[in-house]
Amino acid sequence: MYQKFFGLKKSPFSLIPEPEYLYLSQHHKKALNTLRYGVFQQAGFTLLTGDIGCGKTTLLQKLLNDIKCDVDLGLITNTHPSFGELLSWVLRAFNVDNTANDEAERYRVFKRFMDKRQLSNRRVLLVIDEAQNMDIPALESLRLLSNINDDGKCMLQIILAGQSELLEKINDPKLIQFAQRISIESHIKPLSYQETKDYIGHRLSVAGGRSDIFSRKAVLAVFEHSGGVPRVINNICDLAMVFAFANDSGVEYETVMEVVNERRTGGIRKSTSNQTSHSKLDITEMLGFRSNGSSSVNTKSRTLITH
Repeated sequence: MYQKFFGLKKSPFSLIPEPEYLYLSQHHKKALNTLRYGVFQQAGFTLLTGDIGCGKTTLLQKLLNDIKCDVDLGLITNTHPSFGELLSWVLRAFNVDNTANDEAERYRVFKRFMDKRQLSNRRVLLVIDEAQNMDIPALESLRLLSNINDDGKCMLQIILAGQSELLEKINDPKLIQFAQRISIESHIKPLSYQETKDYIGHRLSVAGGRSDIFSRKAVLAVFEHSGGVPRVINNICDLAMVFAFANDSGVEYETVMEVVNERRTGGIRKSTSNQTSHSKLDITEMLGFRSNGSSSVNTKSRTLITH
């Protein structure tokens, strides 16, 4: 509804992962290069972790879009606690016909699929997103499946992406053999203030708009109340642009605070461990206020708001 008002071709702050909007912070660039290295060096297991909303799925989409056609890709995205028998999901991910009645026969079906790929000089890459939802038996089944590589050739490569609790599961003593097989790992952290500023400007530019739609103080407010988490930044910025459109103005500090306060009083509030590296007093001073009581900035602890 605000696109025409701000001269945009499309919404710049959609919550749907879109590789064209990918902004590579220092941590995101390192993670993407690590993923690429894992794929092209034929690492058995590659691990990507990060807190909720930090851009793991977007990075994966970028990686998969860049992979050449000599790789067969299997993608599993809908993991859940009742994940079920792993091989059935894997066969479905690679569109392999599966009429087997037991796990042993499903393994033979998968082994035939792998053998055909090897004869065709094609690599096989299995990507599992939201892997933190897999339980320990499912992860152990994945390790056993990787035994297909034990003949000296890496026939099957696996990328696991998940939230930080995936690390806790992998560090469980029951999964020590699994942990030893992970050769490459990367962790995505939230954006800094400067990265948040660049991120907002980048998305506005990709959408065809000006990078100065958000004032400096507005960007600082977004950073303070998002903790530098891209999904939360998108959430706040999108609604701030709606409010600015309604007020026939650009996005100012007061606009962002209106969004934050409204969502505090009537929206969904979820706390997160992602906090900015600045103290509340630092943020207040960066905004140009002083702690003499003249500012309307609330310096009490805040909760971050996500979907």
